[in-house]
Amino acid sequence: MNTTGELVPKPDLRDYLAAERTLLAWIRTGLALMGFGFVVARFGLFLQEFQTMQHVPSGQHFGLSLWFGVVLIVAGVVVNLFAGWHHARLIRALDRADRSHSRSSLQPIALALLLALVGLAMAIYLISVRSSGVTIFNNGKEASMAPTKDNGIINRPSNHSVDETVEKLKSILQAKGVALFALVDHSGEAEKVGMKMRPTKLLIFGSPKAGTPLMLAAPSVAIDLPLKILVWKDGHGKVWVSYNSPAYLQERHGLPQNLLQNIAVVETLAAKAGE
Repeated sequence: MNTTGELVPKPDLRDYLAAERTLLAWIRTGLALMGFGFVVARFGLFLQEFQTMQHVPSGQHFGLSLWFGVVLIVAGVVVNLFAGWHHARLIRALDRADRSHSRSSLQPIALALLLALVGLAMAIYLISVRSSGVTIFNNGKEASMAPTKDNGIINRPSNHSVDETVEKLKSILQAKGVALFALVDHSGEAEKVGMKMRPTKLLIFGSPKAGTPLMLAAPSVAIDLPLKILVWKDGHGKVWVSYNSPAYLQERHGLPQNLLQNIAVVETLAAKAGE
């Protein structure tokens, strides 16, 4: 017997609720991807900030974490957009009572492969930056740029050798018209008496025009004037530029705030010498 039609059961409320739960699950997945991507993108910035806090220069760049994070964020956006489109398509099929509409597994498979590739790349990336992060931490324990309450000394890293840093600093002083009163080669003097010492040189410089008002306001500051910058190499081969913190000198000698700029120039000189 030939039939003129076939009754197709209409979807009930449970079908719509199941479709809604599926949509919400994909939305949560997309949001999780975007949130994790943001964390990954900020990871490189965290490493750079950590390096800056320890004041250790490094040739290691951490920009790849930004791209990994962007990929995850874009993947989350795509997942949410595709989930919305797929849900609307499924609802239309349910409204038409179209039982031939099949659920494709392409979306979760593609997402799983993408996350696997990104995860593998991130693992390789984290292994590559681990050694540099350990070096930064170890070097940071040896010397810190921040002044301590005990001695008020600031240590800035230099990207040049001791001799190159000294020559650069001498050129800067000459260009600014600041007198170089003395250059003490501590390591050179040690070598003359048969003792070994890592390269260590002290530059003593200043300007009577800037120093005299300071000594008139606080005569004891003459102990720390003229200004000094020490250029030295540590046991790891790093070169450092060290000087007395202007804030420390101000507190030590009770210098007035309006004269602090007369000694603050040492910070600019040290920074430019190490660039």
